[in-house]
Amino acid sequence: MSEKLVGRTKHGELTLDQLASIQPGMARVMEEVAHRYSLMYYACTGGNWELGHHELKELRGLFRIAATTRPKYAAELEAFERECLTPIDGAIAKKDPEAFMLAVQKGIAVSDEVHRRLGYPFIRYRLPQRPPDHLDLGPGGEP
Repeated sequence: MSEKLVGRTKHGELTLDQLASIQPGMARVMEEVAHRYSLMYYACTGGNWELGHHELKELRGLFRIAATTRPKYAAELEAFERECLTPIDGAIAKKDPEAFMLAVQKGIAVSDEVHRRLGYPFIRYRLPQRPPDHLDLGPGGEP
């Protein structure tokens, strides 16, 4: 008789199937992607390139989670990473505002196109009109 795989917490046990069923769907992951993308944008345009780079790394981590939990989207996520996030990374590394703006705008256009192609034409990302109030997105903060 095979033993059932379980994870134990102080609250009880969860089977592998239960753990798999509670993994975040694309809607939850993409909400965080949108948040991180806007933080990256406002940090870099505010001169806080370090925070912008941090948010870009977080975006890449979210893409890895999404590709793992929803493998049917892995090719689109990898293409977006290559075509959009890599140029953004290069612009951040050079602290080049013009290249950064072009790369961010391309990312938004590509995102909208991918959503259309996948049957979600009603999903169209837009940057928030203003930066969030909860973070200082300006330059400074170096150790």
